[in-house]
Amino acid sequence: MSESRVEPKEQPIWRRALTAFSDEFSGLHPRLHAYNMAAKLLPTRSNGTLRARLLRLAGFQVGAGTVINGLLKLNGGAGFESNLSIGQDCTIESDGIWDLSDKLSIGDRVTIDPGVMILTSTHEMDFPSHRAGKVLLSPVVVADGAWLRARCIILPGVTIGAGAVVEAGAVVNKDVPANARVGGVPAASLPPPPPEAAP
Repeated sequence: MSESRVEPKEQPIWRRALTAFSDEFSGLHPRLHAYNMAAKLLPTRSNGTLRARLLRLAGFQVGAGTVINGLLKLNGGAGFESNLSIGQDCTIESDGIWDLSDKLSIGDRVTIDPGVMILTSTHEMDFPSHRAGKVLLSPVVVADGAWLRARCIILPGVTIGAGAVVEAGAVVNKDVPANARVGGVPAASLPPPPPEAAP
């Protein structure tokens, strides 16, 4: 016999208020707010090296030679600074939205175009009265040399292999092998990028 689940009763108002209060204050990140204020003072396409330095000062791991050419929208729970690791010699363009609820590891020499969204959390499907149930966390890895083109979306738990290309606007819901090229919704294989030129 299958077990039937009982839909939970509505929580008392004091518990909902306490949860809302806790949620609001867990989202306060003074160093990130200071970074955002300082980074906004810089013209959009100038001094990507300084933006990378400012992000380091805010507590994030950012490798040498990496440039950030505009503002990033970063969010996550308490201590989320430790969830982001960016390698060396990366180029990151503006308007990215990165969810740092779980680990996001970006390798060396990665290029991330404008507006790329990277998610490390989602919800399990729940009761009809509130479908977005318990939060599920899953890390994302973008390996060395990968290229995430404009406005693509990387979903939780995905690994983008070394040298892979994710085309503009693609929605990636499964791992992308090394040196592959994917595009579309959901992302599917495309002809591979050209091979490396001979030295």
